[in-house]
Amino acid sequence: MKKLSVFLLAMLFISMAGFAQNTSGKTQEGHTNQNKFRQLKDLLATPNSQHTASGAPGKKYTQQKVDYIIDVTLDDVNQKITGRETITYHNNSEDELTYLWLQLDQNMRAIDSKTPDIKPSTFPKGTSKARFNRSYVDEPFDGGFKITSVTNIDGSNLSYTINQTMMRINLATALAPGETFEFKVSWWYNINNHRSNGGRSGYEHFPADGNNNYVIAQFYPRLCVYDNVEGWQNDQFWGRSEFALEFGDFTVNITTPADHMLGATGKLLNEKEVLTKTQQKRLAEAKKTFDKPVVIHTQEEAIEIEKSFSKKTKTWKFFAENVRDYAFATSRKFIWDGMAVDINGKTVMAYSYYSKEANPLYGEHSTRAVAQTLKTYSKYTFDYPYHKAISVDGQMGMEYPQICFNPGRPNADGTYSDRVKYRMLGVTIHEVGHNFFPMIVNSDERQWTWMDEGLNSFVQMLAMMDYEEGYPLNRGLPKNIVRYMSGDQSKIAPIMSKGDNVYSFGSNAYGKPATALWILRETIMGHELFDHAFRTYAQRWKFKHPTPADFFRSMEDASAIDLDWFWRGWFYTTDVTDIGVKGVKKFYAEPGAEDEVNFIEDATEGLKFKSPQKANAQFFYEITFEKPGGLVMPIIVEYTYADGTKERKTYPAQIWRYNDKEITKAVYSNKEITNIEIDPDLETADVDTSNNSYPKKMTSEFDNFKTKVKG
Repeated sequence: MKKLSVFLLAMLFISMAGFAQNTSGKTQEGHTNQNKFRQLKDLLATPNSQHTASGAPGKKYTQQKVDYIIDVTLDDVNQKITGRETITYHNNSEDELTYLWLQLDQNMRAIDSKTPDIKPSTFPKGTSKARFNRSYVDEPFDGGFKITSVTNIDGSNLSYTINQTMMRINLATALAPGETFEFKVSWWYNINNHRSNGGRSGYEHFPADGNNNYVIAQFYPRLCVYDNVEGWQNDQFWGRSEFALEFGDFTVNITTPADHMLGATGKLLNEKEVLTKTQQKRLAEAKKTFDKPVVIHTQEEAIEIEKSFSKKTKTWKFFAENVRDYAFATSRKFIWDGMAVDINGKTVMAYSYYSKEANPLYGEHSTRAVAQTLKTYSKYTFDYPYHKAISVDGQMGMEYPQICFNPGRPNADGTYSDRVKYRMLGVTIHEVGHNFFPMIVNSDERQWTWMDEGLNSFVQMLAMMDYEEGYPLNRGLPKNIVRYMSGDQSKIAPIMSKGDNVYSFGSNAYGKPATALWILRETIMGHELFDHAFRTYAQRWKFKHPTPADFFRSMEDASAIDLDWFWRGWFYTTDVTDIGVKGVKKFYAEPGAEDEVNFIEDATEGLKFKSPQKANAQFFYEITFEKPGGLVMPIIVEYTYADGTKERKTYPAQIWRYNDKEITKAVYSNKEITNIEIDPDLETADVDTSNNSYPKKMTSEFDNFKTKVKG
């Protein structure tokens, strides 16, 4: 044993000496593995019994549950919300908890909010009077939660601490694994005008008739996520990066003026108390109508009610099971329509609530868009599990379980352009799609914006194509991300960045990840493998909290394709695609001595051969491809032959594994090649196509594209 140890030690010294010198005797410095195809083990979290190496939830996976009983009253005269809630927190983890963290999102609009203070600002050379009056005010909007009480279930005071948009509940006794804790919170806050002051919820005022449309969310103190990945996800809410929330059951009672029409998360429990018999009859008809929306509350009825301003109230009662959040919309202006949707034999309702100002655009498209979104997303993920989905004329783009707020209104005469139509449809499909990501596949929006926005933007593209043949796609196509990816590197962050900290939020969190998935499906994996892997990820993590590693690992696990090179390049760097033809050598074959064949180079320029060829001779080329860009991608080549025919060849990305700068391929054919074109359909987001052709084109498609964009 001793002799063996001495031998191994001697071999180690010999090996080190050989490593330190090359054949010329000069010492060389070592290096770490920089190969673009190295595994992601240095970046991904170590698998464990909750988040496994396959990307699936492990046998010890746990998550917390939070149930709410909420009573909330809308004051339409003073634009104010008053509420109280009973919260039941279920500690399903294996940890003792000495405190609980709640989110107070409305505090972003509090007078003492730090949100405005973190934004650099300058005085513009000129601005509109409306913007001036909104931006430079003596008395700022008095927003934020006013917490009036926090108590134990028996009414005794409960210790708490508020830190900006977070509130810590200090437990007198640690909450053990498997135990529950009940407590109560009461509050009120002033509702912001989201049209003039911005926000993800609020009200819109209509001066012509004096009414308000309310789209209400983040209206109650709600629990943060606690898990084994982040511990408490209690990052402050600065307004951009969204939410991380636990699933639970909601019993919600909403008191509004008696003449309001309301839509909300959950099942309506007291339909006969809040709807007229006529509305109940129309609703029953809508639940059996699958081909077109049925109007439940008409425009004529809404116009008449707009004039009333009832001083009476009514309470809408809802129950929502296994949802991560709650929102509602209410107004006396709302028209309401709905239609049934068949999701693999289960009937789901698609609804829309909208004011007359949004008609006929919403009447013609909104509910139909909801229905198509549920069908398409169910096809590519899992059957939609809830009983309804709602689109609201909220004049913003924001999503919540079973309900979302969308933009788009026609001209005063009811006409609307394609631009208005497609913007309304695009946002509606996107926001309804959020029911799947992250309302069910419940990723951490605060930390990883792309996990819901990017994945959702990708499936949105498929739904838009299903909605209308020839639908004009924009965001998500590879050619449309080129301008962003080839921009100023000092203002571009990797996809794997927190949303609060990136410049181009839309391109970073929506456009680029959607493009990446599009390329995976269309160019790298193919539809069958991609769709199976994507569906596997969605079904594994529905009603759970996935991480980026769970997505990456699931896509590889379910497809048998090593994609570490792709995730590293597209998600962890700001590298770009740029692949070109560096040069071509031509050869012809001649018989040599005995059984040999000699390849003779034709040194003339271009692709046309100068040397005479026999009738049955083949044409031989050495094509050198270069890669000035940092991303490794497949080389998609289209060869054009002298007889006018074309042939498409794709060399896998792994062709770059030995040389990241250039590679040479020997190509032979029985037909003479007259042109070589890389990425002819603009599939890879190549930032410079001027080197994509041989012989080189005088004007590239990309130059035309850049000119069109600038114009």
